[in-house]
Order: sequence, then C-alpha cells, then structure tokens
Amino acid sequence: MNAIRERKAAEPAPANEQRPPRRPRRRMPESRRGELMDAAEQLFLAKGVAATSVDDITTAAQVAKGTFYVYFPSREALLAALQQRFVDGFCQRVDSALARRRAGDWNGRLRAWFATALDTLLDQLVLHDMLFHELGHDHRDLIHDNPVVTQLGALVGQGVAAGVWHAAEPRQLAILMFHGMHGLADDLAAQAQSGNKAARKRLVDTLFNTFSSAMRPRLP
Repeated sequence: MNAIRERKAAEPAPANEQRPPRRPRRRMPESRRGELMDAAEQLFLAKGVAATSVDDITTAAQVAKGTFYVYFPSREALLAALQQRFVDGFCQRVDSALARRRAGDWNGRLRAWFATALDTLLDQLVLHDMLFHELGHDHRDLIHDNPVVTQLGALVGQGVAAGVWHAAEPRQLAILMFHGMHGLADDLAAQAQSGNKAARKRLVDTLFNTFSSAMRPRLP
C-alpha cells in the first residue's frame, strides 16, 4: 500500500487541473518612473530631444503609453525631471568630496569643489549639453535658481564666517567661480582635451589659486 501511495504522489497532476497563473511582479512607482527617465535619456542622446516622441519612450521602457502620463504630464516635464536628476547627482558628488576633507580645511574644500565639479561636468559633457543647451533654455533662470551655485555660495559663506576668507558677497563670488569653472571646461572640450587628466589638474590649480588669492583676508 505504501508503494502505491508513493507512486500516486509522484504522478503528475491531470492536464485539466491547472495551477493558478502567477501574478506578474509589479514594479514600484519610483522604479517605473526611473525606467521611463532612463529610456528617455538614452533616446534623447541617440536621436535628440526634438526627434524623440512619447511613443518612442514608452516603447523603449516597455510600458503602456498611458503609464507615461501617470508620472509626467508631458515630454517637457520628463526633460525637467532629467535636468533635476543631473543637478542632484552633481551636488551629491560634490558634497561627498567635501565631506572627505577634514573639518576646518577650507582651502582643501575649495580645491575639492573645483576638482569635483570640473570632473563631473567633463565626464558627462554630452549629457549636460543635451539637457541644458539643446532646447535653448533661459540661462538667467538657470543661474538664479542653480543649486550648484547655492552650494558653492554656502561653502564660501562658511569660510568667511570661520575667518579664513574675505568676501563681501559670497553668492556673487560663487557665480563668478561657477562661470569660471564652466568656461574653462568648455574651452578644454573645444580643444578635444576634456579627458586629459593633467590638463584638468592645471585648470583646478588656476581656479583655486585665482579665487583663494581673491578671498585672502584684508590686512587691518
């Protein structure tokens, strides 16, 4: 009897006894939003922003077209989200570099800001230009509301408060620093030298020496 029971247990279930279908794994909302952004970013880089449609993006992300509008009201809103992601990543990378400097090393932090900002921009230059230049954005608004400038202005202000630097207007000086870094990065890219590590270091030296000298405390 035991052998019969074991044999029956080993027999496959009848064909008409179907197992309930497995439910497809649902992706979390933030995951799906990120997948749409990743797909759009790759298409924008490959085809250009103007030539990429919402249909292209949803096809690449393997979602229904209606899903796109759950997360973004328009293609332009998605582009704005990509810009914000770029800026957030930029600031996080700089913050990490500053945090590795010991407390009170204001000159070391300033040099780290220039080095990290320059590397971050040049390492992602094609993406940066696509996100911020291809559609002709208002550059005045980009500077006025730029978290990167705000981050740098805070660094300068902290150094001033510590008595290490002098700057009557830390935010205005931060704008000059930002444009100086950006201009030198563009010039290096125009020379097809954006990947040249030695050239990058020379630019960091130039930026640091110029602005640290400008912020030396005034003698009484």
